[in-house]
Amino acid sequence: MDKKLKIKNFFINIGKRIKNNFGWRSALFLGVFAAMLVVDLVTKHFAEADNWHFTVIPGFIEVDGVYHNDGASLGMGGGTTWAQPLFITFTFIALPVFIGAILLLPERFTLLKLCLYMATSGAIGNLVDRLAFGYVRDFIGMDWGFVSYVCNFADIWLMVGLVLAVIDMLFLNEVAVFPLTKRAKQAQQKRKEEEEAKKAEGHSEQSVPEASAEDTAPGHGNEAEQSGGAEKKDE
Repeated sequence: MDKKLKIKNFFINIGKRIKNNFGWRSALFLGVFAAMLVVDLVTKHFAEADNWHFTVIPGFIEVDGVYHNDGASLGMGGGTTWAQPLFITFTFIALPVFIGAILLLPERFTLLKLCLYMATSGAIGNLVDRLAFGYVRDFIGMDWGFVSYVCNFADIWLMVGLVLAVIDMLFLNEVAVFPLTKRAKQAQQKRKEEEEAKKAEGHSEQSVPEASAEDTAPGHGNEAEQSGGAEKKDE
């Protein structure tokens, strides 16, 4: 019964935490997530159906038809039999991690939650393609000079979301490894002071001597009290 009660309390506490962490920002981000997923799937459909060909930025971003990519982003693993099963499995592993982090992170982690919503949208967008067609529909050609590739909006959501999430965790939010923002430094300093106060409180409690059983037992006073009582009795 104790084990069942602990499990029940665990899920109750998780539910309360998720409820507390879902505010108006999360509701807004959920709408952004849905919009991103729709944009990705709709543009893929019309790019292929209408055979899109146009230039967005000359020499940088061009749309020149749809390419069926049976590999990962940037064409990695293309033309192999292992790529699709591997990427599908990886996506099914990554999605619960993304969603769990989104649900358990407090509302104040605004940028990190938005980045995770973006990455989740991108992962689902490409997963739909892989499950439905066995390949990913790419149509956005990008040339950075040192590298060129063809991608889609899901790839953009996923890559931008993950890169910004890493930057946020390294430098920006309150648990950053190398805090650069004033807010992050203040939050870490406050947490450090709270931890030091708890340690000091714990040491002070340990330093207080406990009364021995003999001292607290009836009839066991100190020598002065006993001798004083004897003198009064003699008088």
